[in-house]
Amino acid sequence: MEARNNWKAWLYLTPALLFLGFFMLYPLIDVVIYSFEENFKFTTQTYTGVGFANYTYIFNDYKFIQAIKNTFLIVIITVPISTILSLLIAVGLNSIKPFRKVFQTIFFLPYVTNTLAVGLVFMIMFDLTPDTVGLVNAVLGWFGINPVDWLNGSYASKMFVLCLYITWNVMPFKILVLVGALQSVKQEYYDAAKIDHASRFTTFIKITVPMISPMISYLVITGFIGAFKEYNNAVGIFGSDLNFYGMNTIVGCVYDYLYSATGGYPSRAAAAAIILFAIIMSITVVNLFVSKKKVHY
Repeated sequence: MEARNNWKAWLYLTPALLFLGFFMLYPLIDVVIYSFEENFKFTTQTYTGVGFANYTYIFNDYKFIQAIKNTFLIVIITVPISTILSLLIAVGLNSIKPFRKVFQTIFFLPYVTNTLAVGLVFMIMFDLTPDTVGLVNAVLGWFGINPVDWLNGSYASKMFVLCLYITWNVMPFKILVLVGALQSVKQEYYDAAKIDHASRFTTFIKITVPMISPMISYLVITGFIGAFKEYNNAVGIFGSDLNFYGMNTIVGCVYDYLYSATGGYPSRAAAAAIILFAIIMSITVVNLFVSKKKVHY
């Protein structure tokens, strides 16, 4: 009977396995092969040799090194900040009884808004040109602070604007998930904490966080993956020529190797994509290993 059920289970899984194999496993293997083919051209399907020349090139490309630096800074800054702020906002929303749905909808609006459109708004807010002064610099002027050229100034100012925008853009989804997780925590735990005269901070640390730790772990893992794949948000603020601003990301380099005016090198793009895949896979494995020890299921 058990063997019969196993046969049925594999039969039901076959369409999904075929789909994953054709659209995920096969392209991944194909990209790995391309990454070792030197000077590969799609038009003629020819290459000059097989080796590590593509990896050697991109690791000696200062634009790719800069993109790695930018991407890691984005990950290190935005993932913890967005997760912590989302958790605090979710706790606040969960404690508000009247107008809870209204506030949840307001906080979720950025998630369904067009990325490029919101990026344009941020660009205008932080703008500083001879003709216009953005909202941020106008507010700084009220306090007697000289205007800052956020988008064309120092590397730190540009990275600040980008990380601020990314954090603001990813928080709505995290807030929605955490609010749902908080509402699933049984009230009995909080009632027991009140009987023991536990403070709000102790209740938050000892009850709230452990009970929703699976969702926090999920958001951290997906946050790392999403941050490593950042590209659209940078384009929304700085435009398509990210190298000009020094704000390119690893995904942006992959596009540049493929489609830019100096591009047309699919094998180099494949090598960059494999490196990104290896980084994301390594970070994900570490996160999963840590979650086994820290997450309470």
